[in-house]
Amino acid sequence: MSDQVLLFLNAAVAIVGIVASITWLKFPPVFALLLGTLYLGVTTKLGFEGTPEAVTDGFADVMGDIGVLVTFGVILGALLTVTNTMQRLVEAMLRLFGERSVPYVFAAALSSLFSSIYSDVLLVLSAPLARRLGPRMGDRGLALMGGALTAGIEVGLVFVAPGVAAVAIAGILDVPLGQMFLLGLAVGLPTALLTMFAFKLLLPVMGWDTKLDEIDVDDSFDTNDTAEHDPNHAANDARPAGTGGGTVTATTSKPAVRELNLFVSITPVLLTLALIAGGALAQVVGWDADFITFITDPVVAIFVGAGLAFILASRVRQRAEISIAISSALTSCGPILVLSGISGSLGFVIEGSGLADVLGTAFRSDFLPPLLLVWLVAAILHIALGSISVAGITAAGILAPIAGTLGVPVVLVALAAGSGALFLPHVSSNFFWMFQSLLGFSTRGTFKTHSGAMTLASVISLPIILGLSAIL
Repeated sequence: MSDQVLLFLNAAVAIVGIVASITWLKFPPVFALLLGTLYLGVTTKLGFEGTPEAVTDGFADVMGDIGVLVTFGVILGALLTVTNTMQRLVEAMLRLFGERSVPYVFAAALSSLFSSIYSDVLLVLSAPLARRLGPRMGDRGLALMGGALTAGIEVGLVFVAPGVAAVAIAGILDVPLGQMFLLGLAVGLPTALLTMFAFKLLLPVMGWDTKLDEIDVDDSFDTNDTAEHDPNHAANDARPAGTGGGTVTATTSKPAVRELNLFVSITPVLLTLALIAGGALAQVVGWDADFITFITDPVVAIFVGAGLAFILASRVRQRAEISIAISSALTSCGPILVLSGISGSLGFVIEGSGLADVLGTAFRSDFLPPLLLVWLVAAILHIALGSISVAGITAAGILAPIAGTLGVPVVLVALAAGSGALFLPHVSSNFFWMFQSLLGFSTRGTFKTHSGAMTLASVISLPIILGLSAIL
């Protein structure tokens, strides 16, 4: 047996072992990924001596890129939930654009402005408002709102920095965060809106039946006071398939009556995104002044935004409430950081084992565009693993050693991985069941709304990314 065939077989055993460990043996993803990474290292030319070094170097490399970004991104999201910024902004947009545009407003706002808030937290905050507004749009109104929520939340998660998965994938593939934000927004926002347009057209074809697709829900969970729900409960995608969780706890604390001016409360998000985008534009036009480079660095930008959010929250909320929110955010971002770091280890082991050359040859096939192959890898991983973040991050770890050799900008490789990771969510996802219970759908209705809208988003985003590859 040739060395190349043996290498490929060992890689297949490692990947299949990771999938089987998570789905069948119910190992936590971090255990399964590290076990597969170690197996691949010791069975290839890295051996027992080189594998530990590759694992630690890969982990350190990724953590150096994304550790601060993810940490302060989730803190920023937690502080936005404390001040009820998301719900107030959505309600203001609804008053401005009218009820007919409700699904589009939800999809646009959730995918672009609130990507730093963990996906399950964002669902908890937005579901009560969606349930109140859905019946106003007719028999299929709740289904439309379900599609809008899932499209907005998950599209923002994988495409738009500082979405946790977007930042993690960008860090593993060494994509500048400014590029990831600008191009991610260019892909994510149209994807969310087009997904809603297509979903609205297809919903009658799906045969939506309120008697079969909707169920009664516990109205005690539907409250205008969103701060009654723990805004920083660990996210579905930070706690992927096989890790358990997914319940939402309630606290007894009430937010202060006083509220910030809406524009003021959204300023930390706008400032963070403006600085990150400004850094990307400064690189394009050649502005290299030290201060501009410093203030637009993503680490500084997201720290400035989180710091401003803390100052503003302190004006209208008790310091103890803010401290609890930040502590919960720091706890909940741990799993995604470790998962990203081990995916970086997998990438280093793939490179050190020689498998990168084999993968590079496969992905430069004349039969399919490389970005389509990237999409397929992430889609297959998502179907197998059941978690968008795990699928996208694992795909990025596998592709990192060859991303720069595919003949397309690496940022598009990152976006293609995110696009594939959206494909066909199903019953192995914690978010699937949270979505069902919070929106009041049957399992059949959840497949039509959550699974249907996400699959549409995955398929719609792919040609947008392929179109960008023809331009860039």
